[in-house]
Amino acid sequence: MIKNYFKVALRNFWRHKLFTLINVIGLSIGISAALVIYLIVHYDFTFDKFHKDSDRIFRVVSDFKFQGNMSHSYGVTTPMAAGIKNNVTGVEIIAPLYTLGADVTVSGKHNEPVKLKGQDHITLADQNYFRIIHYTWLAGSSTTALNNPYQVVLTADRAKVYFPSLTYEQMLGKTVTYDTLKTTVSGIVEPIKENTDFACHDFISFSSAVPKTKLGNDLQLDHWGSTNSASELFIKLYPKVSAANVQAQVNAMYKKKNPQSKDDLKTGSSQSYTIQPLSDIHFDQTYGTFDFSGPASETRSYLLLAVAGFLLLLGCINFINLTTAQATQRAKEIGIRKTLGSNRKQLILQFLSETFIITLFAVIISIALAPVVLKLFSDFIAAGVKVDYLHQPDIFLFLFGLIVVVSVLSGFYPALLLSGYKPVLVLKNQAQSGSSKTRNAWLRKSLTVSQFVIAQFFIMATLLVSKQVYYALHKDLGFKKDAIVYADTPYKTRKASTNRVMADKLRALPGVEMVSVGYPPPSSNSTNSTNSNYKDGKKEIITSVELKFGDENYIKLYHIKILAGRNIMPSDTGSGLVINEKYAKVLGFKTPADAVGKMLGGLNGEKSMRVVGVMADFYTHSLQSPISPVLILAAGDKDSWQNGDIHIALKPETAGGGEWVKTMAAMAKIWKEFYPDDEANYQFYDKSIAQFYDQEKHTSALLTWATGLSILISCLGLLGLAIYTTGQRTKEIGVRKVLGASVPQIVKLLSTELVLLILLAFVIVTPLAVWAMNKWMDNYADKTSISWWIFAASGAGMLLTAFITSSFQTIKAAIANPVKSLRSE
Repeated sequence: MIKNYFKVALRNFWRHKLFTLINVIGLSIGISAALVIYLIVHYDFTFDKFHKDSDRIFRVVSDFKFQGNMSHSYGVTTPMAAGIKNNVTGVEIIAPLYTLGADVTVSGKHNEPVKLKGQDHITLADQNYFRIIHYTWLAGSSTTALNNPYQVVLTADRAKVYFPSLTYEQMLGKTVTYDTLKTTVSGIVEPIKENTDFACHDFISFSSAVPKTKLGNDLQLDHWGSTNSASELFIKLYPKVSAANVQAQVNAMYKKKNPQSKDDLKTGSSQSYTIQPLSDIHFDQTYGTFDFSGPASETRSYLLLAVAGFLLLLGCINFINLTTAQATQRAKEIGIRKTLGSNRKQLILQFLSETFIITLFAVIISIALAPVVLKLFSDFIAAGVKVDYLHQPDIFLFLFGLIVVVSVLSGFYPALLLSGYKPVLVLKNQAQSGSSKTRNAWLRKSLTVSQFVIAQFFIMATLLVSKQVYYALHKDLGFKKDAIVYADTPYKTRKASTNRVMADKLRALPGVEMVSVGYPPPSSNSTNSTNSNYKDGKKEIITSVELKFGDENYIKLYHIKILAGRNIMPSDTGSGLVINEKYAKVLGFKTPADAVGKMLGGLNGEKSMRVVGVMADFYTHSLQSPISPVLILAAGDKDSWQNGDIHIALKPETAGGGEWVKTMAAMAKIWKEFYPDDEANYQFYDKSIAQFYDQEKHTSALLTWATGLSILISCLGLLGLAIYTTGQRTKEIGVRKVLGASVPQIVKLLSTELVLLILLAFVIVTPLAVWAMNKWMDNYADKTSISWWIFAASGAGMLLTAFITSSFQTIKAAIANPVKSLRSE
């Protein structure tokens, strides 16, 4: 029986080769997209799901409130771990971490020191970390490895970098130096093989941060008022303990340890803590992740799932449309089968088996395409996403489920329709009644409209996202960003005097127009804020303000406009500053000139400073953040942090080009004179600004591909329907031509219905697209407009594409010789 099903199915495929090819291509595109998206989404959704008792593991994170504005950090005050241990009940394990960036020194083959510069993923930890996050121990013991100061546990891959010729047991007792901190290797663990955000590979005993040492002072072990993102805290609760109860205890304890100051009460400032589940961390956009790659986007994952669903749906719609359109061609086969004794169940199984075979062909093609597609999208797919059919059995479970779902979704209705034919009517060439034909026609039209709705939605979304990215990259941000290079000098070895001498050398280069020393650039990912106060005689206005530091060239180099007063000068160090127009308005001044000469307190310790100028507003972050109060202070002569960045304006390149390459090479040589142990990290500033919108660019690329594939699948289905329709109306077209109809009239007759369906889809999709676009644009403080041409271009583009696709067949039918179609009559 089953063998017969497959034999009949293959014969039918061969008889209708073109329609079978269209179905296979449509489904293979949808299934390929679904498979690749499954790999991407499965990768993100499986992060840190493998830990024992993961539902009882939490991260303690910080929430800050100032004048009604909220900010967040995954860091906590360093004494929080001890505070929870001594004051909070219900917590089984407390594991503090403190991440470091350090130069690592180990002994080489002949005991000569080998230095690895600027290593990351190094952390202070204690044995409790290994009680929460489980590792396989290759040498040493989890219970004793970090009990004493100056011990370190390494992951196996890191240990092999430090000691490539030693066994794991031989590595125990070896010395590893982090900057000036000497440690002894006390354990080797196997790296976590599952998907995880716990990426550290060097674990130094937390007790190494001895009070009154440099490391102990950096950690501020007894300072409850300081929060550092390097200081993290994980806890594991006892079974059945309420996380909300523990959170309430933590906040009550913190208020006792660090009560609000008078200034905090005045401004409504406060700090509180949240107990965040481990399962929330990977996608967390509020607090961020401790992995340097940043949090994954849950929104993007769901967008990808929606794209996969829509593309699969388009392929299924094609199958349903083409199968129901060809129903009458198989009517006699069905009538004869029923006459010979086949029942409806057998016929349904026959038609479902045909759908199954086509879906299986599509899946085989998709398996071959998946690695190619992953390589095409490698620029914005995580490096850990890969396809390994031998070691990822879940892929085959997913594909099996996909085959079943697609086979049923695509084949069930056509199978019901075809198996429902009555043999008496079929053998009289009356396979379908008038009402049945109308019902099937309406179904095909509805499904076709659905295809055009999906395709047009993708077109509209792609156009808007691309427009917003273009707007962000080309908007006047309030400062110059082109032909500017900046470098962040090494924070461990930089000195203000060194950077200023280096700036003088850079100024002497023929390709350099201007150089400034300061920190940071006008717009960046870093934020340095403080509270500033102003007394207007009646009341005190306390405001959170963002700080930037620069010399007298900083404002001139970035072409920031001075609206009133003057630029900062070297003599303003510690006494004068420039504020932006936004800050002047917050302080209550009607014009920028009114703010000049006024005194601001709370800066530079308790000393008040004079406003010497007011500058035009500029964006300090991406367009998702509104313009905020900003002030620029003169960088101190001896402050290495305030002089941390070197900003260089290059002279314009000539038509032949090449000057910038030479200038950059000369700049790299100067860098090596002052920082010989570090690689030059000059960056073009416009490229740094563009990186703010990497996620939007990835979304735009994704939507562009989704749009192209949805249009391709829709047009394939449309071509199949056009071929079928013109074939069914061959004689009608011949009669009309004999009676005098022209080719344009025939094409119009065959295309009118298509145009109406696209227009109906346009009417349906437009309000949906407007709503979705407005929701997405709410993420931006400054955004482009949702222009009418986005919708016009989408509708016109879809109409033109569909018309061109169908016209290949309609024009062919219209110009055919009517004698050929009528000679059998």
